[in-house]
Amino acid sequence: MNTTALSDQTPDFLKLLAHDLRWSLVAALARSDHRVRELVWLLDQPMNLVSYHLKQLRDRHLVTERRSSADGRDVYYSLDLDLLRARYLAAGATLHPALRSGDSAHADDLQDRPLTRVLFLCTHNSARSQMAEGIVRHLSGGRVASFSAGSQPAEVHPDAVRAMAAIGIDISQQQPKHLDTFADQSFDYIITVCDRVREACPIFPDDPEQIHWSFADPAVVEDASARERAFQQTAQQLVTRTRHLLTLIERQPRGNP
Repeated sequence: MNTTALSDQTPDFLKLLAHDLRWSLVAALARSDHRVRELVWLLDQPMNLVSYHLKQLRDRHLVTERRSSADGRDVYYSLDLDLLRARYLAAGATLHPALRSGDSAHADDLQDRPLTRVLFLCTHNSARSQMAEGIVRHLSGGRVASFSAGSQPAEVHPDAVRAMAAIGIDISQQQPKHLDTFADQSFDYIITVCDRVREACPIFPDDPEQIHWSFADPAVVEDASARERAFQQTAQQLVTRTRHLLTLIERQPRGNP
């Protein structure tokens, strides 16, 4: 067998991830969206080096960027976990067909675990956090206790209710709540879905893991048709993020988020 020929077939995707710093960037972004200065601090690497390798990941579409709605000078970087998974499995399939498929967490995987508590936060608790609360409750089959709150709570947006109903999830009975409502409660994960509220996120008991999902606010879109589409897109993106979150919860040893 010509082993040289085999080595020449190494997928570019694996070569991309084989670099230590790029792997560290992917690992950091797999759990939360981050700004570049946070990645510099987390990885203890120079800004120019982090920026260079982020560009390598962006050029392969594994990482996307979105300007912060809290401070327009900041940019949040997000990892496309679905694309990463697809390319990872495709790379495995080049070695052996048995490596072609993977698994995802389902509600049944969570049945034997103690109840995990997740709190979603955004500014108005009217759209993104309410949708995330409903999605987690639905996809986990109730095995994850899901809550949401805001720093300036307002009524649940009707477009949020409609977008969720379109995918079979009813959030019409959910109510907006101020984040102070949960100030003394313990959670396993605090997930901010709004750039602004992330900057003011309070400290919760027992030091829960804090994760950020950088989503634009669909409610600020002025045109009614465009706003409806924005809510639908946000719902789909939240479903994708939630599926990966449930996989994380199912694989994570309890007491060590």
